[in-house]
Amino acid sequence: PDADRGRLSVGSVYRPAPNGGRGLPDLVPDPNYVQASTYVQRAHLYSLRCAAEEKCLASTAYAPEATDYDLRVLLRFPQRVKNQGSADFLPHRPRHTWEWHSCHQHYHSMDEFSHYDLLDAATGMKVAEGHKASFCLEDSTCDFGNLKRYACTSHTQGLSPGCYDTYNADIDCQWIDITDVQPGNYILKVHVNPKYIVLESDFTNNVVRCNIHYTGRYVSTTSCKIVQS
Repeated sequence: PDADRGRLSVGSVYRPAPNGGRGLPDLVPDPNYVQASTYVQRAHLYSLRCAAEEKCLASTAYAPEATDYDLRVLLRFPQRVKNQGSADFLPHRPRHTWEWHSCHQHYHSMDEFSHYDLLDAATGMKVAEGHKASFCLEDSTCDFGNLKRYACTSHTQGLSPGCYDTYNADIDCQWIDITDVQPGNYILKVHVNPKYIVLESDFTNNVVRCNIHYTGRYVSTTSCKIVQS
């Protein structure tokens, strides 16, 4: 009676059991990675068209009077997220609903994998329009003994246990638009799986906060650490 257990019939599609049948994922962003490479970039709007399509800029970039030659000021930072849990982190949306982004030539499998905010250091109030970052999930690198199994394609996105999904600071939308922000002291808040749509074993390690000192031209980033919220 068990002869065909685990065997796929012709035309069938293999789908892993929810949570892999062996626990839960646990995403943890890397605070040191953020702190090491945060910087300010100035860019003309004409070079940011793809990002503008994905709503990665502040609202003033979309004003009727905005022109291609307007300069935007971007607080750029990298992100590296590890799945230190015991199961795959998989997009909650079914594959046929993933969105094709023609500018960047890949599918986004989650509406909001991360959320970025810049907060006033004294009041905690949001001073820049943070945005939701919908990413193409993949195993960028893995700890020794763990194999990469997911890639940025139309059907194999996810993050395996013991693996990292890495986003360099120079890619589109890996920023907060601070064009309208005055020099001062701020807090950068990076929150992965921010709406807790994908179940994890631990949600207390999903947020990185960093101290940001912005001179109007440069930023210094210090004290990046994982916090509960």
